[in-house]
Amino acid sequence: MFKKILKGGHRKPSKSDSTENYAFGPPGSHNPGSVVVNHASRPVLSAPEQNSSPSAPIAPPPLSTAAVEPLPLLRDVPVSERQSLFLRKLQICSYQLDFTNMLKTVREKEVKRRTLLELVDFFQSGSGKITEVCQEEMIKMVAINIFRCLPPASHENTGQEVTDPEEEETHLDPSWPHLQLVYELLLRYVVSSDTDTKVAKRYIDHSFVLKLIDLFDSEDPREREYLKTILHRIYGKFMVHRPFIRKAINNIFYRFIYETERYNGIGELLEILGSIINGFALPMKEEHKLFLARALIPLHKPKPVATYHHQLSYCVTQFVEKDYKLADTVIRGLLKYWPVTNCQKEVLFLGELEEVLEATQSAEFQRCMVPLFRQIARCLNSPHFQVTFQSFFYFSFFYNYVFMSSQISNNKL
Repeated sequence: MFKKILKGGHRKPSKSDSTENYAFGPPGSHNPGSVVVNHASRPVLSAPEQNSSPSAPIAPPPLSTAAVEPLPLLRDVPVSERQSLFLRKLQICSYQLDFTNMLKTVREKEVKRRTLLELVDFFQSGSGKITEVCQEEMIKMVAINIFRCLPPASHENTGQEVTDPEEEETHLDPSWPHLQLVYELLLRYVVSSDTDTKVAKRYIDHSFVLKLIDLFDSEDPREREYLKTILHRIYGKFMVHRPFIRKAINNIFYRFIYETERYNGIGELLEILGSIINGFALPMKEEHKLFLARALIPLHKPKPVATYHHQLSYCVTQFVEKDYKLADTVIRGLLKYWPVTNCQKEVLFLGELEEVLEATQSAEFQRCMVPLFRQIARCLNSPHFQVTFQSFFYFSFFYNYVFMSSQISNNKL
């Protein structure tokens, strides 16, 4: 018994181990340690909950200096050997390297960077048609690199006072030289005409998309820009994911509005939605109208609205231009969340209201005319000169409306 304990007491692996531990591991590895995508400020799931997801990424094997060695270029080997070489290159790219110390594993970092660059060029050159096995292993490699625990914000777990998001210093990920190439590889794979969506959706599934959306909370703006482009392309190419993506973004907005009021990628998500809303078919579905009323309009409430107001205003205006009957809902929603003491926020609201009124029909304007006039009157009495000055522009709109209404009445008589 004592000898057995010293040897480690290896037990026979169960079937559940073999199925759960394989997902998203590097090619040929079966390491049981899992890496769960989660923000550092969010609670980590317990072990049973982590293993319940069949697509949970698996940590790569321990780094060995002999494992990260330069390989021949894909174009220099016969076609018959390219698949095996491609898989070996993916295995090199699956190793995680420590970027907190730039002087550590310098040679391995350069080998991995060159390998990633070659894979990107391979797809970019138009010769990116690969087998299903290679596609599966490539998505696993991408998942190992990008799905990671995001570092906490400066105010989290440090005891520092919460500051305005606009005043916080931008955090740049030190591993970006590798992350950028991994994102570029994923983007090239998604947009490639050789990528069959029926095959690709097996690997870019709901779990993958959800973890991708979760990364929008990254503090690195370069990463959020890549995520925005990739998610938009996935939405356009994988029709099966469209309702799921909209619902996932919806949930992020709800959590931001009613719980945290802190999320780095709200502006980028709104940019994607602006393009999506522009493609909505008419008559508009009730689901989309509810999204406007329950998510977009309440997004005017959080304090950091200035960081994403431009994108939010575009989305709201798109709804009114698509269906003018929604103007009353939008205007009353703006009046509901109208700022009382924040003059800079009032200036933003006045600018957005002007764009909405330009797309508003006469009948819809009449429904909300009285409360709108009252709010403009309060703005005229504002001690802030910008609020007062911008309020005067509404007189031209009101004058034109009254003049047009009188002309219509005279023509009827």
